[in-house]
Amino acid sequence: MKTKYIWLIAAMAAFSSCSDDDDSSTMIETPLPELTAGTADFSNYVAVGASFTAGYTDGALFNASQQMSFPNTLSTLFANAGGSSTFSQPLTNDNFGGLALNGDRILEPRLVFGGAGPVPLEVALKAPVTVTTDVLLNNPTGPFQNMGVPGAKSFHLLANGYGNISNLSANLANPYFVRMTGSTPDASILEMTVAQNPTFFTLSEIGGNDVLGYATSGGDDSNAITPSATFDYALSTIVDALTANGAKGAVTNVPYITTLPHFTTVPYNPVPMDAATASAVNDGYAEYNGGLSTMVLLGQIDQDEADARTIEFVPSLTNAVVIEDEDLTDLSAFGLPSYRQATSEDLLVLPASSFIGTEVNDDPTKVNGVSVPLKDKWVLIPSELAAINEATDAYNATIAAVVSAKGLALVDLNSVLSQASETGITFDEYTMNTDLVFGGLVSLDGVHLTSRGYALMANKFLEAIDVTYGSNFVASKTLATAAVFPTNFSPTLQ
Repeated sequence: MKTKYIWLIAAMAAFSSCSDDDDSSTMIETPLPELTAGTADFSNYVAVGASFTAGYTDGALFNASQQMSFPNTLSTLFANAGGSSTFSQPLTNDNFGGLALNGDRILEPRLVFGGAGPVPLEVALKAPVTVTTDVLLNNPTGPFQNMGVPGAKSFHLLANGYGNISNLSANLANPYFVRMTGSTPDASILEMTVAQNPTFFTLSEIGGNDVLGYATSGGDDSNAITPSATFDYALSTIVDALTANGAKGAVTNVPYITTLPHFTTVPYNPVPMDAATASAVNDGYAEYNGGLSTMVLLGQIDQDEADARTIEFVPSLTNAVVIEDEDLTDLSAFGLPSYRQATSEDLLVLPASSFIGTEVNDDPTKVNGVSVPLKDKWVLIPSELAAINEATDAYNATIAAVVSAKGLALVDLNSVLSQASETGITFDEYTMNTDLVFGGLVSLDGVHLTSRGYALMANKFLEAIDVTYGSNFVASKTLATAAVFPTNFSPTLQ
């Protein structure tokens, strides 16, 4: 499925050619240098990675988001430096997002802005939609230069059968990759990439999903962190294969995903309570709190732990939720569960925003996060955050070493996301940060970037490519322009 994106090239040209003619008699413009590729050969560019590479945004993959993926943007710009004028992607059939299998929906449509926050597309439209991208009925024909597969972990790039539809029921295949394998259903992502003999490649967010699944599940071990040894082997194997025929490339490191709004939007203390309600809830925890005092007397825990576990609500708009914490001393033999109230050192996952305060079986005395503690999947506690950061640091050390050994360009995505979360990051006339909805960088799902965020990412690739290979995309201003790329898509986009 090869398409020419004439509109994007024209838009970029229009923005780059604008000048101020009001004072042309006194202003002398310095001519821009002619674009050069340096030592890079962009004639056959292939992108490999996961969700970011695919263009996943707002909780889905859809046609418009794919058209604005960072690899497609790079390809358009590479075309000015010896690259191809076409770039093949496994385009979806609509702008609803989601996937179907033989007519049955298996992945949901995209999120949209509902006025107060993200809502499902069908809620905004007040009507159902028919997902038309069906992994059994209408897959596109490759090969695809965009080999981004949403959800893929590092070792999945090596896995044969990961794109075989017969493996879906056993959760051993990825429906997005099923769309791409065609007549070679057991081929791996890496095999399909190498078969195209790229002269230049990008390798993005390898390692991101290796920690993301653990993080989004609140560290409940239903989706474990990939061991460093497994990641190291996968990365080395991937890069060795991609560079075997002399291809050059650019590789991103892994951001600290806990800087993303999926983990920073929901406060630890969102519970409003008046005096009467606080008193009633505290009465419900009186036996538990009293048991903690007894455990101190028996020497089972110290006073500091008892204080940390003691649950107390007050008349306030900012009471902390109650959570389960497996790191607390196990007192189950004494009939005491591992409960405490959350602190600022805990991170609640974004879906908790619609769960906290709901009733269990319509019982007003059983309120999730208040009288019913939140289970592990809703919150990341300090030990889980430490495990995520430790794995991220280990992955990034390996990435840096492999990239250096191969003479590749390193794109410091970690620093980009950190800067955006701390101070904001400037892209043309826009300052973007990682706030949900209005930050401009991260999409409505709280994890993946907006189209404008992916355009910024494309420019960061170009900066790194310039440094490593002697090209001059930045100096010649052959870059993505922020205003061309939206931060959100209308619910009525067809």
